[in-house]
This record gives sequence, C-alpha cells and structure tokens, in this order.
Amino acid sequence: MIEVRGLTKHFGATKAVEDLSFTVPPGQVTGFLGPNGAGKSTTMRMILGLDRPTSGEALILGKRYADLEHPLRSVGALLDAKWVHPNRSARAHLQWMAASNGIAKSRVDEVLNLVGLTEVAGKKAGGFSLGMSQRLGLAAALLGDPPVLMFDEPVNGLDPEGIAWIRRFMQRLAAEGRTVLVSSHLLAEMAQTAAHLVVIGRGKLISESTVQEFIDRSSESTVRVRSPQLDQLRSALSTNGVQVRDDGAAGALLVTGSTTDAVGQLAADNGITLFELAAQRGSLEDAFMKLTGGEVQYHGQGLDEVMGGTL
Repeated sequence: MIEVRGLTKHFGATKAVEDLSFTVPPGQVTGFLGPNGAGKSTTMRMILGLDRPTSGEALILGKRYADLEHPLRSVGALLDAKWVHPNRSARAHLQWMAASNGIAKSRVDEVLNLVGLTEVAGKKAGGFSLGMSQRLGLAAALLGDPPVLMFDEPVNGLDPEGIAWIRRFMQRLAAEGRTVLVSSHLLAEMAQTAAHLVVIGRGKLISESTVQEFIDRSSESTVRVRSPQLDQLRSALSTNGVQVRDDGAAGALLVTGSTTDAVGQLAADNGITLFELAAQRGSLEDAFMKLTGGEVQYHGQGLDEVMGGTL
C-alpha cells in the first residue's frame, strides 16, 4: 500500500503539490491522472524520496522510502525510461542494480524474459528505441519482485500491441495482490487498465474513487433513439420536460435527463415506432475534461486568435 498524507511541495513561490492525501490500495491498478503541470511526477518523486516534501509524508508499506532496508525488494519504479547509462548493456545495467540490493543474478534473466528483451540483453541501452527503453525500465522495476510498483507514463513509445501487452501485464501484477500506481495521459487506455483513480489538479486532490464512480459522477449519460416519427418523438419528449438534441447526420435524437425505460414508455404511450433505443454512458475523457478543465496550468489559444483573427 502507498499512503500520501498532507503532502506539500513548494519550489520557491510555486506550489507544485498542496496538502495532498490519498491511498493506493493493493490488488488493483490505480490510475494517477491530472493535466500537465498538475504535480503528478513531483508527487511520485516525493513518494520515492527523490524530492523532499515541504511538509507531509508519503509511506510505502508503512515506511518512508529512506527507511526501507532493501528498497528494490519493496518498491519498483519506472519514472524515466532513458536514465540508463547508454554504454551499459541491458543485462549489465540490471546486474548492477541486483548487486546493490542483494538480488540473485538469476533474477536478471528472468525479468528480461518477462518484458521480452532476452534477445537484446547484450546490446547497449543507448541504442534502444523509447519502447525498448520502457521495457528495460519495467524489468528494473520488477527486479526485486516488489509488492509495490509505480509507473510514470509507461506506454510512451510503445506500439498498439505493446500498449495492450503492458495493460495486461499491469493488471496481472495487480491481480497477484501488488499495489500498482500508474500515471498516464492516455485516458482511453487508462479506462481499460485501472479500477481505481486518483485525480489531481494544480497539486490538489480533485477525486479519489473507482473509475466507474468517477465517470458516473462527472459525465453526462444520454439515451440515443431513432424513429421514423422523429419530429413527433421530439415534441413528446420536449413536452415532458426532457432535454433533446439532434444526433447530427445519424437521424437520431440524444436525450439527457431520462432513461431508456422512460423514453420507451413515452414513445409507446404516443404510438411512436422506435428503431433504436440505447443508453450511452459518459467516457473517462468526458469526465476528466469536465472536472479538470479549470485546473489546466497552460491554456492554448484558438487557431483564429493565433492567426490574428483572420480565419
């Protein structure tokens, strides 16, 4: 388990993280989300003892990172895939790490095989693609077979097959009872990977919940309905105080503030034929944008503004 208690970090007058508290439970993947500049990487660095908090504390298995006797056996982390010395081979890099924590050399080849790098184990890390470097970082995180794992943007540089592989990999690690914390800006992927979410903005906690609770609370659910009597249906819905809008070229209506049962019953009461009646749940991206829209540190201008209003 990871526990963050009142964690605060100031860089001069800049408040990177402010009184942040949350818990990362074992047995499931926890997604760590927030806009750019929200303080995710700073928080992860403080958990790992790389940055000293201004106040508050972060505990791994009930201890500060600095108090862990054999850190790699307690927590594995991938924060920067390119931090490996470029002239070291993948195997030599992992052997050095294993020796520093009293880990058997045989474990090196085990983790290289787990992440699919056995064939390039003798090659210099400086020649690795970003995707290969990510896999080497994963191998390093797993080296001590730790119960706690932390990954910062682990799918960067991976192709679709690699992304799907790491999703299944992280879920399998969590299913083994490990604590898995993952930050990512790929919201659609995180919706498929994580069961629990911690969302922050400008260094403060916005939400801590399950993925489904976050979506249900923060996004709009709609009902999509198609009918050969669309105008009549629209009129009936509007008369009953239901919000209705056209679904573009699809020749359908999107209904908010109602349910499929209610829409179906209203159509039946008015003798209206329906070709389609389906609930559409909000997405993680919709919910995320709604809750964090005001927490973005840097807002881009519209293209017409950039071009001097000439578009």
